[in-house]
Amino acid sequence: MSKKDRQFRPVAVPDVRVGGFWGKWQDAVCNATAEILLDRCVEAGMLQALDVRRPSPGIIIPIQPWGGTTQMFWDSDLAKSIETIAYSLYRKPNPQLEARADEIIDMYERLQDRDGYLNSWFQRVQPDRRWTNLRDHHELYCAGHLIEAAVAYFQATGKRKLLDVMCRFADYMIGKFGHGEGQIAGYCGHQEIELALVKLARVTGEKKYLELSNFFIDERGQEPHFFTEEAIRDGRSPKDYIQKTYEYSQSHEPVRRQKKVVGHAVRAMYMYSGMADLATEYKDDTLTAALETLWDDLTTKQMYVTGGIGPSAKNEGFTDYYDLPNDTAYAETCAAVALVFWASRMLGRGPNRRFADIMEQALYNGALTGLSLDGKTFFYDNPLESTGKHHRWKWHNCPCCPPNIARLVASVGAYMYGVAAEEIAVHLYGESTARLELGGADVTLRQITNYPWDGKVSIRLELKEPRQFALSLRIPEWADGASLSVNGGSIDLDVVTIDGYARIQRQWSDGDEVSLDLPLKLRPQYANPKVRQDAGRVALMRGPLVYCAEEIDNGGDLNALIVPEDLPETKTTILEDLEGAVAVELPVEREDTAAWGKAMYRSKPATRHEAKLRLVPYHLWDNRAPGEMLVWLQAEKRGA
Repeated sequence: MSKKDRQFRPVAVPDVRVGGFWGKWQDAVCNATAEILLDRCVEAGMLQALDVRRPSPGIIIPIQPWGGTTQMFWDSDLAKSIETIAYSLYRKPNPQLEARADEIIDMYERLQDRDGYLNSWFQRVQPDRRWTNLRDHHELYCAGHLIEAAVAYFQATGKRKLLDVMCRFADYMIGKFGHGEGQIAGYCGHQEIELALVKLARVTGEKKYLELSNFFIDERGQEPHFFTEEAIRDGRSPKDYIQKTYEYSQSHEPVRRQKKVVGHAVRAMYMYSGMADLATEYKDDTLTAALETLWDDLTTKQMYVTGGIGPSAKNEGFTDYYDLPNDTAYAETCAAVALVFWASRMLGRGPNRRFADIMEQALYNGALTGLSLDGKTFFYDNPLESTGKHHRWKWHNCPCCPPNIARLVASVGAYMYGVAAEEIAVHLYGESTARLELGGADVTLRQITNYPWDGKVSIRLELKEPRQFALSLRIPEWADGASLSVNGGSIDLDVVTIDGYARIQRQWSDGDEVSLDLPLKLRPQYANPKVRQDAGRVALMRGPLVYCAEEIDNGGDLNALIVPEDLPETKTTILEDLEGAVAVELPVEREDTAAWGKAMYRSKPATRHEAKLRLVPYHLWDNRAPGEMLVWLQAEKRGA
């Protein structure tokens, strides 16, 4: 089988149980976040809006200048909360929480129209506005999240009720959308339905759902433009559009012709995720080629070192190339989560470090920072510098980020592995047990590791009988000096590495053990000189983790710290107040701000003195005392 003909599918969440680093995070979701999400949805009034046995509350969050309200998205918030609950139930059974989710699912079943339509806003508040403004009103987006919730709940609990409800809605949509008489030849202003339909197709085996997803992707950006014609039909001016450009929703041209990542970051990542899924399912090289161009555009010109994306709050998205402000970085949690989605789906046509390294970078840094250690508070935007005024919050008028990071953490095991006909790929490392099916035979992989704090990984295989297949292990680009062995016998990485993965093709037997050592050392990261905000600055990483300085460890005036070009010997410390996280300490210099005097400006630079710098993982900042934070530190000038 040629490489491009391979099809790697993600494993189901219940097939992987994680421990160690990710186990602690999943326990936080199980013990706190899953129930908190539901409680805060209830407090916002979402259940009253959904329950047909009670009067509709009407408009609770006022209509905004763009013609809608975030209340229109409540189905998506409930859906992601149900999805999080589903994954948490697999790890830690909770009959009370499951009963609450079942009750909400019952409400959706009662709400659903006979023809299959389902949307609490357009059934209970604005029934006359159904399918009149796909550009702004998120009907298909909400449907997509409910589909994802249905698939997750079915896989975690075996209960089909929500899955059957969403299959009826999807069947309705198949009849509603198309080029036939009375059909809508359109698509959603906020992509999400595309990737959800692929999940539905995979769990049901029904190709018709793939075909609907493909229709939405193929129609996007075609002329005459659907959103323009829709507005005219609805009596709205096509120019009366808050963002003033179809780039905002990546509908400015057909998807295969798009070469630059533009617009709203989450919309873009969800669309590319759906495209990547379809490229895998249909072996569509035209979609793959377009995505690879867009991938390079994003990761070489528009991505923060944390894997955060979308610097602007104005459009929750992209601006100009190399425009990456640190203190005002928007870098929405949802956008980093969605980048993880896209990266994982780019691995559908074969393991490639180009995608998996970014998936790991965005997961550990851009996304995970959105959740506090105790699972109770959240970041929406994620700056790389703070004067001490940026903190997590309990809820938000548009609460998309809390359930998004929660469902990612709770399902992270599914992103660690990929399975093809005769190959298993290990994309992410972490304490875990994966029970996989390979060509009708069961294979169990057990990862024993303290990654990401330690780079030693042991993988033990359990098989009922010997079996021939390939095991591909990602060798991160940063892992200089990595070594690999099988049953104690060394493997030459230069010989077996393809696209950044060590591919070991052999007959495997029960008890075989693969040992991988990924050296972890502090390493400097310099930005492209075109990134003006990082000129003269350096960021520091250890393994997959971006590190930062916090005021609680280093005092204030963090911009006065100067990191030498040649990094000195470092010391690691385990911080119990950050649940065993590894901090890094190194000698640096500090400009003496106290001795500067009262003058605002003077002709001589500040004097310096020796100092110690303690760095902690960026994803853990603001979990202790509030204070300043800085990722990009002042770098010692060459020749100074």
